[in-house]
Amino acid sequence: MSDYYSTNVRAIAMDMPLFAAARKTDPPTSHAAAALVKEFRSQQHAAILEALAAGPAGASGIACRAGLLPHQVNKRLGELAKAGRIVLTGKTVASASGRGEREWRCV
Repeated sequence: MSDYYSTNVRAIAMDMPLFAAARKTDPPTSHAAAALVKEFRSQQHAAILEALAAGPAGASGIACRAGLLPHQVNKRLGELAKAGRIVLTGKTVASASGRGEREWRCV
C-alpha cells in the first residue's frame, strides 16, 4: 500500500475514542495493565483498518494480514465497530481452523 494510505489510516486510528480498560474497583495491577493497553491499542486499530482496506475478512484473515493474533483482533473489532470504522458484511467466512466466523469491512 502507498505511504499516503498508511499515514491516513494511522491518523484515523489515533483520533478514535479510547474506551475504559479497567474499572475504578479493579485492583492496581489491572490499572497498570490498562495503562499499557493505551500504548498499543491505536497501533492495533491502525493495523486492522489497513488489513481491511485490502478487502473484507473474518478475524483470522484480518489477523493474518495485520500480523496480529486472532484474539488481539477480536478484542479490537468491537471497539472499531462502536467507533463506526467497520461493519459486518452479513456473510460468514471460514476461519483459519475451518470454522465459520463473521466477515467485517471498512466503512
